Amino acid sequence: MSGLLGRAALRGLLCGPRAGVPSLLVRPSSGEPPWARERTLVTVKPDGVRRRLVGEVIRRFERRGFKLVGLKMLQASESVLAEHYQHHREEPFYPALLSHMRSGPVVAMVWEGPNVVGTSRAMIGLTDSAEAAPGTIRGDFSLHIRRNVIHASDSVEGAQREIRLWFQSSELVDWADEGHRSSLYPA
Repeated sequence: MSGLLGRAALRGLLCGPRAGVPSLLVRPSSGEPPWARERTLVTVKPDGVRRRLVGEVIRRFERRGFKLVGLKMLQASESVLAEHYQHHREEPFYPALLSHMRSGPVVAMVWEGPNVVGTSRAMIGLTDSAEAAPGTIRGDFSLHIRRNVIHASDSVEGAQREIRLWFQSSELVDWADEGHRSSLYPA
């Protein structure tokens, strides 16, 4: 695929339809299309923190042109983890997953920008490190499917739910990025 039609088709396959998706976690801003302010949750898991990969993750997201609007390091509570991973409750690996996520600090971040959900999923790579492409965060740094360094929201709706779970609205900073607006937010 090439050209704009190819990119649009690829974006549709990777991210699903974008039209009509409300962006509940950002304030409306005049003059910007709604997709320009999409937000996603990214967490560096305890294995990534232990291996000193937080800076590398931030560097990759900043180089991609996304704007960091929330950041904190915390020991995740059982209640947050149980709600975050509720879709895995019946899986045999669920207890080990919760144990791993409680084994050390997590760095939680909220990133903002056009198509940030789909792009961040492409940047982190497939869950299984054996299948993650080189150049992706998991492809470059993940050691095992259960020690895969990073999490990123898998949909706009999922991002909205996860951001509300991990962050209070007062912890998110809505700041002007005027110096980069022309390259990030095309007219």
